[in-house]
Amino acid sequence: MIRILVFAFIIVTASFAQAANKEGRFVQKDNLFPKVQINTSLGKIIVELDRSRAPLTVNNFLTYVVNGDYKGSVFHRVERDEANEKDFVIQGGGYDKDYDGMFERKPIFNESGNGLKNEMYSVAMAYQDSKPHSGTRQFFFNMDDNDHLNPGRGWGFAVFGNVTDGYETLDKIMQVETGYNQKLGYSFIPKTAVIIHSVDILPAEEF
Repeated sequence: MIRILVFAFIIVTASFAQAANKEGRFVQKDNLFPKVQINTSLGKIIVELDRSRAPLTVNNFLTYVVNGDYKGSVFHRVERDEANEKDFVIQGGGYDKDYDGMFERKPIFNESGNGLKNEMYSVAMAYQDSKPHSGTRQFFFNMDDNDHLNPGRGWGFAVFGNVTDGYETLDKIMQVETGYNQKLGYSFIPKTAVIIHSVDILPAEEF
């Protein structure tokens, strides 16, 4: 009897876990341009996603959003192109405030050939060096027109949306003091963590 109860408990627990793991493709599934609000410790950012050009990337991002996976993550990379005296990128979504890596789902196909460009205030999927199809949960905001991140003879970085509000928040983040972080091994890490408190899916707009 005990074994039966334990087995039943495992089945019920697994069912709840599966139910809780929602999929982004079902989030406003008829809306090609869903919007999200990223609530950070320095303000909010509203992003319009583009399912028409980057359906795999948008649905992957929304899967992390709808399951609350970005809560407590940080923007770990605030980088300037010092040689050209230009801002470069703000990247986040993959580490907690202690700069420990967070849970990742399966990598997705790189949609960088979708026609969207790495222009200022666009958002794109990050991936590991020389592994264009390794993107999971990290994303970045282009803080200038970064033409060299677009595809050419090789893969580029897949843009999947654009900022529509909260430019001032990104500008604030760009101004934070950065330095070398021994755990990550880079010098563009904010000395005071810029935290993503939550990412909310905004109501679909009616036309």
